[in-house]
Amino acid sequence: MRAMILAAGKGERMRPLTLHTPKPLLPVGGMPLIEHHIRALAAAGFTELVINHAWLGQQIEDYLGDGARFGVSIAFSAEGEPLETGGGIRRALPLLGEAPFLLVNGDVWTDYPFADLRRPLDGLAHLVLVDNPAHHPAGDFRLQGGRAEPRGAQPGLTYSGIAVLDPALFAGCPAGAFKLAPLLVEAMGRGAVGGEHYRGQWVDVGTVERLAEVERRLAERR
Repeated sequence: MRAMILAAGKGERMRPLTLHTPKPLLPVGGMPLIEHHIRALAAAGFTELVINHAWLGQQIEDYLGDGARFGVSIAFSAEGEPLETGGGIRRALPLLGEAPFLLVNGDVWTDYPFADLRRPLDGLAHLVLVDNPAHHPAGDFRLQGGRAEPRGAQPGLTYSGIAVLDPALFAGCPAGAFKLAPLLVEAMGRGAVGGEHYRGQWVDVGTVERLAEVERRLAERR
């Protein structure tokens, strides 16, 4: 199974740190945020990675290279214009192949055991959901009998940015910018999206304060 790390965001909420450094390369715990993902994926048996980028993307390529020093092979999907999550994945599909692939947002930190997702996919997607953080109290989706559904009027759980997706989810999508969420919601309507509730460590590293929180958690583990 291949894996894709989403790394194309501009990180505007983390300025000035991201004015000259792409968010995935911001250091935490002694290494860039994206390197935590790469090392965890390699340890879980994922050796073929695809990384998209846009803002200051050449820095990401220069730092990671071909991935050999991490024990993986990295292919890059460069985006000259913002493509949103869905558009970025669609553009990278030729690098990902025809089989289901693991997707990881480059701006989260987690101890999720990626090896648990190396199993057959039931449907078009499998989402890892987490408890709602303080900055997102309503959540995104709910779980019902192992299937993910729109949350409705009641608070649900938060999408962690970790999923397994079947390329067929993007069938018929035109090139260009579009979001992933509407595709997932449409597939949920057909009962084609599974999910799980992960209760381990997870932080959406969207602000300087949350980057500091990850630094604190890593210090506690050392």
